[in-house]
Amino acid sequence: MKIISVIGTRPNFVKVAPLHRALLTKPGVVPKLVHTGQHYDGQLNDVFVRQLNLPPPDYCLDVAAGTIPQQTADIIRKFEGVLRAEQPDWVLVVGDVTSTLACALTAIQLGVQVAHVEAGLRSGDREMPEEINRILVDSMADLLFVTEQAGLDNLLREGIPAHKIHLVGNVMIDSLVEYRQKASSLNTVGTLGLMPKRYALLTMHRPANVDTEAGLNRLFYLIKQTAQHLIVVFPVHPRTHANLEKFGLMTELMAFENVWLLAPQGYLEFLNLMEQAAVVVTDSGGIQEETTYLNVPCLTFRTSTERPVTIELGTNQLVADLNPVTVGQKVAVILNGRVKPGRVPPLWDSKTATRIVNILTAAGQVMP
Repeated sequence: MKIISVIGTRPNFVKVAPLHRALLTKPGVVPKLVHTGQHYDGQLNDVFVRQLNLPPPDYCLDVAAGTIPQQTADIIRKFEGVLRAEQPDWVLVVGDVTSTLACALTAIQLGVQVAHVEAGLRSGDREMPEEINRILVDSMADLLFVTEQAGLDNLLREGIPAHKIHLVGNVMIDSLVEYRQKASSLNTVGTLGLMPKRYALLTMHRPANVDTEAGLNRLFYLIKQTAQHLIVVFPVHPRTHANLEKFGLMTELMAFENVWLLAPQGYLEFLNLMEQAAVVVTDSGGIQEETTYLNVPCLTFRTSTERPVTIELGTNQLVADLNPVTVGQKVAVILNGRVKPGRVPPLWDSKTATRIVNILTAAGQVMP
């Protein structure tokens, strides 16, 4: 039984790593890794492979940079060659990035079964490319692995047959639990000269926040508001960096006394920074989940979230008005000790990869 797992962006490494390890424990299963190269930085990708104990991918598609349709077309063309050569039984896709959709579509067209990890997440905002990817992949997949109850409810409401859907928990938490101690022993916080719980960790990369002048101005004032209360540690995404330069904001941002701009961090380094932060301000999906597990306050600078359990049960708060002043106010509340209580959602127990692989391999024995 041959299973190809697809990696498209750096966060995909975090999700695929525990799945790949679980697949290796199954007799008769041949797991293969394909990295599309949708996000590719030689140094950073090597760091993720090394830190997560993954072998080098069996195939690197080296997809060309370009628009979403251009990248989608390039991935489909190149991944078709891999599927024809390997003839796998399953393609395993994770998350909601361009590679997820492109590889799922290619597999379905060639008659290869598709399993989707993190199925059913919905923000309700179809202006987000990720929302379109989620909907389309879920409509095609043969098996859908869900992280939270809302995902299961969404899929049933959309008419997905119940026998295809499995509530299994969150595979990102498998990696977090596996590497939490190793990240702590690195002591990135101390190495940088930071004090635990005395800084805010900021990430921002979504197009609505960083691809336009209006979005970047909001980000600029968000940083300014937060820096009135705490040191702001900001690992800058390459696209965010390029746009800050483009609109002439980088020089002024670098002059802020309380703002520490960092290069993008490895998984372990970022995990240590996240766990020791007083608050995390982000527009990332996965970070909403990780901070919930770590019980770290999180402010999500978006109008909606596809991960409602992080708000209902976890430490996440949505800054839906996209007002930088609101962020500053919420940071002040958190520092005054009025922290939103949180608890870990059901099945976020570091055993999700095992559950997924058990279901997948059992299904492979009975499905045509």
